[in-house]
Amino acid sequence: MAANGGVGRLVMSADDLRRTLTRMAHEIVERNRGATNLVFVGVPRPGPILARRLAEAVASFENVNVPTGAVDISLYRDDLVSRAATPAMHPTDIPVDVTDRDVVLVDDVLHTGRSARAALDALTDFGRPRSIQLAVVVDRGHRELPIRADYAGKNIPTALYENVEVRLDELDGEDAVRVVARPEVANAAAS
Repeated sequence: MAANGGVGRLVMSADDLRRTLTRMAHEIVERNRGATNLVFVGVPRPGPILARRLAEAVASFENVNVPTGAVDISLYRDDLVSRAATPAMHPTDIPVDVTDRDVVLVDDVLHTGRSARAALDALTDFGRPRSIQLAVVVDRGHRELPIRADYAGKNIPTALYENVEVRLDELDGEDAVRVVARPEVANAAAS
């Protein structure tokens, strides 16, 4: 997710995002036959915020407080050797034992599947969930691994030179989803 200040093609407004998260919360509860065994674990940045929003939506119609947390995937990535910079570390905070729970990993965008794979590896270091499901706001395609989302807010076909930004009020000052050209492509076009 890039932060370019709201430039790009708007594909989801704040209202669209709110409705999408509400729909996804209903789908999660329906598939799991209730919410009492659920745990939402976000993949930083901005998965933990999305996990909290999903939990709030579930609480509004199920009267169940779903625990939420975050799992750091930095050291589980398969591109550590090829990255020039040290990966940004984020705190892992999972407030309950995930063993025998239905864990929903929450992320903003599903692209190659590599972040989801890293999150699966990281999560299993904290116990053996009964099930692990994946919820994403946007599935943009271009998978490199055989991973799919159990819950996708929106499928947005993209070109490889584009990024999808899920912008959240808590981090970016607005709720929106935009498709933007990668900075190096935009800079080349401006030259």
